Amino acid sequence: MNRRVIIIGLMFLCLPALSWAQGGMPTITVGIDEATNPQQVSTALQVLFVLTVLSMAPAILLMTTSFTRIVIVLSIVRQSMGTQQMPPNQVIVGLALFLTFFIMSPTYKVINDTALQPYLNEQITQEQALQLAAQPLRDFMLTQSNEKDLGLLMDISEEAAPDNHKDIPTMTLIPAFMLSELKRAFQMGFMVYIPFLVIDMVVASVLLSMGMMMLPPIIISLPFKLLLFVLVDGWGLIVGSLVQSFY
Repeated sequence: MNRRVIIIGLMFLCLPALSWAQGGMPTITVGIDEATNPQQVSTALQVLFVLTVLSMAPAILLMTTSFTRIVIVLSIVRQSMGTQQMPPNQVIVGLALFLTFFIMSPTYKVINDTALQPYLNEQITQEQALQLAAQPLRDFMLTQSNEKDLGLLMDISEEAAPDNHKDIPTMTLIPAFMLSELKRAFQMGFMVYIPFLVIDMVVASVLLSMGMMMLPPIIISLPFKLLLFVLVDGWGLIVGSLVQSFY
């Protein structure tokens, strides 16, 4: 069995050499040539713009969607239970991403119907598509942003008070939306933390009264916290509260 594994491994290692001996290995070259017409310049700029947007996609997902609130609350739930790395970070982030797509699906549907599909069908220009795509995201952020945070950012930027919400600049709306999301996330996390804190205090008091000062309370309280979380369907309550907080 070991010989077969070794022989198969050697065959895979020799494949590049065999392909080079037969016809040469393919290569990829990247170069900059002189443009012969304005259309080539425009195409190159569009490709550069698309690559820039793709590199900023994670930041856009964090700043303009419900991801921030969800991932913070889920992380606080894990820390309040004292389960260390259970659930793992991959599970927390994955659940936060899928919940984000679920919550943002109405907004993404509007973007697809009003901006993406007309642009792909060549009914509108690229600038019009960007403006139409930004409007649903602005509406979502406006509904979730606190007026106090909006006022704070407007005062810092020293801009004139807008007549309505449509006049608020996007670069001011995004940080105000993130401040509001952080505030709501920590408020929800505080409410989640209280029951587990009560269990820790009760267990610590019982151990102290029994003279077991050398026994860490977290070892005794962890099973009770897990039992409480399972009995009240904790994940269902947390996820339901998170989703309903956006409506």
